[in-house]
Amino acid sequence: MEENFDTASKGVVMVTAASRDEAEAIAQNLVASKLAACVSIMPIRSIYTWQGQVHNEEEWQLLIKTDLALFETLEAKIRQLHSYELPEIIALPIVTASAPYLAWISQQVKG
Repeated sequence: MEENFDTASKGVVMVTAASRDEAEAIAQNLVASKLAACVSIMPIRSIYTWQGQVHNEEEWQLLIKTDLALFETLEAKIRQLHSYELPEIIALPIVTASAPYLAWISQQVKG
């Protein structure tokens, strides 16, 4: 029988970045620092209000697979590396996932 890994501590953290280079730099740093097991990056378009004006911008979405017990450290690292005054840093719990994938996340992140 496979070892039971608690899904409650695993999650996906969503972050947007202004450029592909910035997204890749953040992703590389998080993985190298063992704060993320994997970071997926994709181009997106965001429409939002900032300082009273509506913006329509191309951005890069990072989907960071991690252990949410590391969220405070992860958030601090993202803020250190990010160019935005107020970056999106949103954590979503993994409700269910395959046991081997959860085990892999656990092996990749320090925690």
